[in-house]
Amino acid sequence: MNTKYVFVTGGVASSLGKGIIAASLAKLLQARGLRVTIQKFDPYINIDPGTLNPYEHGECYVTDDGAETDLDLGHYERFLGVHMSKANNVTTGKIYNTVITKEREGAYLGKTVQIVPHITDEIKRRMLLLGKTGKYDVVVTEIGGTVGDMESQPFVEAMRQLQWELPDEDFMSIHLTLVPYLAAAKELKTKPTQHSVQQLQQAGVHPDIIVCRTEKPLSPEIRRKIAQFCNVKPGHVIQSIDAPSIYQVPLNMELEKLDDMVLAHFDLSYLPDPDFAGLKLFLDRLYNPVHTVNIALVGKYVELQDAYKSILESFIHAGAANECKVKVHSIQSEHVNDDNIAEKLKGMDGVLVAPGFGERGLEGKIVAIRYARENKIPFFGICLGMQMCVVEFARDVLGLTNAISTEVNPATADPVIDLMEDQKSTTIKGGTMRLGAYDCKLDKDSLAYRIYGSETISERHRHRYEFNNDYLERMEAAGLKASGKNPDTGLVEIVEIQDHPFFIGVQFHPELKSTPEVPQPIFVAFIKAALEYQEKNNA
Repeated sequence: MNTKYVFVTGGVASSLGKGIIAASLAKLLQARGLRVTIQKFDPYINIDPGTLNPYEHGECYVTDDGAETDLDLGHYERFLGVHMSKANNVTTGKIYNTVITKEREGAYLGKTVQIVPHITDEIKRRMLLLGKTGKYDVVVTEIGGTVGDMESQPFVEAMRQLQWELPDEDFMSIHLTLVPYLAAAKELKTKPTQHSVQQLQQAGVHPDIIVCRTEKPLSPEIRRKIAQFCNVKPGHVIQSIDAPSIYQVPLNMELEKLDDMVLAHFDLSYLPDPDFAGLKLFLDRLYNPVHTVNIALVGKYVELQDAYKSILESFIHAGAANECKVKVHSIQSEHVNDDNIAEKLKGMDGVLVAPGFGERGLEGKIVAIRYARENKIPFFGICLGMQMCVVEFARDVLGLTNAISTEVNPATADPVIDLMEDQKSTTIKGGTMRLGAYDCKLDKDSLAYRIYGSETISERHRHRYEFNNDYLERMEAAGLKASGKNPDTGLVEIVEIQDHPFFIGVQFHPELKSTPEVPQPIFVAFIKAALEYQEKNNA
């Protein structure tokens, strides 16, 4: 069987959920026995989102092989339960960088290098790359941005060319649009969708299916009207209505028969029905919690939810595993100090100090960590959160009042967090951190080992600074134990305080591997500890 290619574009407005629709379709096809992967083509000129401020682009998602990618790849992994790679996220910057490098090397033999054919040829090569590995039956490609954007035009043109170069039974186009509801008129309006599809058709791409994002159900009349004016088959206009959880969307798309339409187009209708027992069990627990806990998320990018997307999703997964609704209370660390910390954390059953970069908001994080440590509140620190719990312990327990990371003060007398040796000569920022999956060996007499139940684990990293092992002996003697280390370098990966109900800091990003059906162990244990703390306080 030839590899099948499905392209998902969007129109009318951004943030409609192309990534969720792409992931839901992939989940449906995977559940019917196909080998599926998803890739994202982003129209920005950055090589990757690694140097972007979280307020610009939300979370930077990191894969096992060290790619810094769009946050939609997190959705892909959470829905499919498979690992993405560098090949799954392509930007305009990567495309142009490749073409310009080849031009400088003389690869084009003196030809004038142009958007068509050189840029579009490179886009097409990348679009087909995963399919040519032989690992996948279906490749779903999400095109970032909205149809009509100047930045997306080369991607749409590459799609147009592939639409005619590939056999009809190997290519499919799905277009996601918005059908807004006007409260004053009390009706859904189809004109934006018609205009969006017309723009796509003017570019030479003809959608096979139109998915309409809507907050009200689409009547049969509206569906027929959109099909008629947008030149798609009757029945190929479906709705993606607001759902209580993104994990409900695959089941909603199954009801809309999205997978049946795609399989019929690819002449694969003989495949078995999907089995969603695991997903349905997760949703049942999600929708019917027995308990509720309140968790403080102390961070510096809390104004934008997408900045901590994987952490928030991990709380959803861990909450369902504990039959518990997790209420996350975002606390801007810049606004935290000794005078207001008790009020800020009043009623909280656990404290998570989030990752980040730079000096802003650090002292507030340190205050929150000290309060959680001294008041025996379950604490979980991730990356910078782990580093700041080391700083807090050094200052308040070891008495090293000037302890800090050299990221903040390169001349500090007590650099308990320091730049890695191989980072000290690095001047290029993009793609030069410790990135991707690294092994960690756990001390068998530790909270970390009890959580994972394994001596060796692998988790993903994204950072430059590390625990300074010159302080390790003093830290451990005072009660901050290094319970996980990289077996090759000896770098500290996990710290914990054993004389505490739950106090753990990790240098890696455990949130990047959590899925609904396989929740991340530390998050599950943290929510369990929060429940126990709540029960003890209410006794």
